[in-house]
Amino acid sequence: MESTLVDVLRALGAEIVRTPTSARFDSPESHVGVAWRLKNEIPNAHILDQYRNPSNPLAHYDTTAEEILEQCDGKIDMLVAGAGTGGTITGIARKLKEKCPNIKIVGVDPEGSILAEPEELNKTNKTQYEVEGIGYDFIPTVLDRSVVDSWYKSNDDESFAMSRMLIRDEGLLCGGSSGSAMAAAVKVAKELKEGQRCVVILPDSIRNYMSKFLSDKWMCDKGFLREEDLMVNKPWWWNLTLQELRLSAPLTVLPSVNIKNTIKILKEKAFDQAPVVDEAGVILGMVTLGNMLSSVLAGKVSPADPVIKVLYKQFKQVHLTDNLGKLSRILETDHFALVVHDQIQYKTDGSSTLKQMVFGIVTAIDLLNYVTSRERRERTLSECSLPDEL
Repeated sequence: MESTLVDVLRALGAEIVRTPTSARFDSPESHVGVAWRLKNEIPNAHILDQYRNPSNPLAHYDTTAEEILEQCDGKIDMLVAGAGTGGTITGIARKLKEKCPNIKIVGVDPEGSILAEPEELNKTNKTQYEVEGIGYDFIPTVLDRSVVDSWYKSNDDESFAMSRMLIRDEGLLCGGSSGSAMAAAVKVAKELKEGQRCVVILPDSIRNYMSKFLSDKWMCDKGFLREEDLMVNKPWWWNLTLQELRLSAPLTVLPSVNIKNTIKILKEKAFDQAPVVDEAGVILGMVTLGNMLSSVLAGKVSPADPVIKVLYKQFKQVHLTDNLGKLSRILETDHFALVVHDQIQYKTDGSSTLKQMVFGIVTAIDLLNYVTSRERRERTLSECSLPDEL
């Protein structure tokens, strides 16, 4: 979906500038910092700046709030809305409080964000969240928290479960932050009396999430769904563990080995990829034959460069205790998975660290060979056990 949106922007003549998502909002490398730099460099450039532009909440004060009042005949007792830039909840709340003085405004903020008040609500061990469009690690200028009467801290599990329910049962093609708002509303609306009205803002659509929470695989990878919940009639091998595959020891490469020799080794041993490990056997990443060859041909690296220059870190890991069903899901989109073993290593001071050691590499061929060979063997045994014809 992301590549499709990029293609649309390019078709419109836009130049795409990528920024790291890990950069703080006030960092020069962040999307905000880069935007302001480009504004100063590009003649006649303008930034709408939804974080500080007063027209953001004003638009909702003048239009969105008026539409809500019209649809509800001017009678509203509670409003539940998520807070991102804060423009929506700020603008709507200001107008509704003028027209409905007794209304309660509930702001929704994901766990891991710092927008809620009082500050104690924001204390959590979470460092990140998957829901998008709400929550920040800074307070946007347009967010007026004084108009919010109470805050609800949402979590990813309830947000995505509710979003999927709204899509499935109500036919509302909404995104994750809509699920956050509705999950909050279902709980806080219990404070209302019979006949009172609660309005929930569903601000996003499904358009940007086709490959995210709408995907069963993405939900499983992120831990929001269990593989066993997805299939009713699982194949006989689904719940067997990777130990059944009896994988052979993998070929590993030290980071100092050059690219030329690594390509030669992989070709001689008929491998497409190999783990790169340090002297202690700790995993650093993967190298693939295809990536090395294309990097050399493109002139990005020299054959004499060490393989650490073409290290590949976007790969899936599985454990021997994982089931073959989980592996098959991974192999639907990935060419291989690295089988790892967790090892606890104790130091002289008594402390310990958890290290992941390479146990093997598994591909779709390994899984297919195991399934077909066992089915063939059992079929043969079954045929041999049939009684002789009289």
